[in-house]
Amino acid sequence: MGIIDACRILAEDGDSEAQVTLGVMYERGQGVPQNYAEAFLWNSKAAEQGHAQAQYNLGVMYKKGQGVLKDDSESVKWYRKAAEQGNKDAQVNLGLRYSNGQGVLKDYTEAVKWYRKAAKQGCAQAQVNLGFMHAKGQGIRQDEKEAVKWILKAAEQDDVQAQVNLALMYANGQGVSQNYKEVIKWYLKAAEQGDTQAQVNLGVMYANGDGVLINYVKAHMYWSIAAEKGDQDAINNRDLVSGMMSSVELTKAHVMAQEWLQDHA
Repeated sequence: MGIIDACRILAEDGDSEAQVTLGVMYERGQGVPQNYAEAFLWNSKAAEQGHAQAQYNLGVMYKKGQGVLKDDSESVKWYRKAAEQGNKDAQVNLGLRYSNGQGVLKDYTEAVKWYRKAAKQGCAQAQVNLGFMHAKGQGIRQDEKEAVKWILKAAEQDDVQAQVNLALMYANGQGVSQNYKEVIKWYLKAAEQGDTQAQVNLGVMYANGDGVLINYVKAHMYWSIAAEKGDQDAINNRDLVSGMMSSVELTKAHVMAQEWLQDHA
C-alpha cells in the first residue's frame, strides 16, 4: 500500500491530520492529479474538526476561489478561526483583511491587533505591516521608533520589502539617526535578492557620492542590472551616466553587471 492510499484510509476514518495532508496533496498535485474540489473537501473535513492549518487553508481557498466560489466573508470566517488558535499565517491575513476592508469593515485597530500577534511569532510580513502601521499612525499612535523596530526584525529575516524600507528610513532619518552606511547595507541586501528599487537607489548613491565615494562604474553596473528587468529609471540613469564615462570604465561596468547577472541567474 502506498503513502497516498494509507493517507486516504486514515482521512476517511476521520483523522484530521491525514485529511489536511490529503487536501494539500490535491491542492498542489503531489502524487495525485491537482484537484481543487478534492482539496477543498478534505480541508473542510479537517477544519470542521478544529484543525487550525485546515481552517487557514480554507480561508485561502475562499479568498482565491479554489474549489469553491470566491467569498471574502467566508475567507475571513476561516482565517479568524485559525487565527484564534494562534496560526500566524491566518493572523497576518486577517490583519490584511481588516487593513483593506475585504470581507469585513475596514478597521485599523483590529488590523494592528492581528499583525502584532503574528509579528510576535516571528512572521516577517506581519512585522513589516505592523511597522508601517506605526509609521503612519493607523490604528495605533504614530511612533517611528517602533516602526523601525518592527521593520528591522523583518529585514533581519531577509524580507526584501523591509530591507528597502529600512534603508529609506535611515536615508531620511525617520525614527532613527540618518546613517548612509546603514542605507548602503540594507540596499545591498535587497539588491542581492533582485529588488530593482534597491538597485536603482544604490546606483543613485554611487553617482551622487551619498555615503560613498562617487563611483560611476558601480552606478552604471547597478542601473544595468535593474535595466535588465525593464526599469525605466535605471535605463534613463544608465544612459545619462554613460556620457560621463570613458570607454574603459564602460567596459568595466558592463563586465561587472554581466558577472552579477550570471551569479544571480
